[in-house]
Amino acid sequence: MNLDTQPRRRFFKRAAIAGLLGAVAAGIGFKAHAHGGWHRRGFMDESLDPAQLDERLDRMLKHLYVEIDATDAQKAKLGPIVKDAVRDLRPLRAKMRAARKQAIELLTQDTVDRAAIEKLRAEQMQAAEQASKRITRALADAAEVLTPAQRKQLAERFSRRWRRHG
Repeated sequence: MNLDTQPRRRFFKRAAIAGLLGAVAAGIGFKAHAHGGWHRRGFMDESLDPAQLDERLDRMLKHLYVEIDATDAQKAKLGPIVKDAVRDLRPLRAKMRAARKQAIELLTQDTVDRAAIEKLRAEQMQAAEQASKRITRALADAAEVLTPAQRKQLAERFSRRWRRHG
């Protein structure tokens, strides 16, 4: 094999994997949105008790399982991956909401406290990084559970959906 083609193949392989992970993320995200998701008092709603949260996640996951024709073994693995990620991310969402309020307060005071604004920005970047890492870990875990055909099926489905919705 030509040494010049190895990095190119590695790049395309990584790009394909990243695309598939994105498709899985979109699939879970669209399913969450379609079935209560982050809006309409969805599963990221801080007021939900743990039983309500599990009920909403179970309902969302059932729809996903039907779409991808998940096996019992896949169901047993995907459920905890999604539920653990949501439980880990909910507190971060509450922190981000509080930070938006704090930003508004800082920006509407008589004098602008640049140091406080910068501190808040740095904290939010750290929270965003933490959330991004957690989401990426969950997506990679979920992608490992799915077959290549299932990941491709999700990618095609959501590609069509994205085209319809612009």
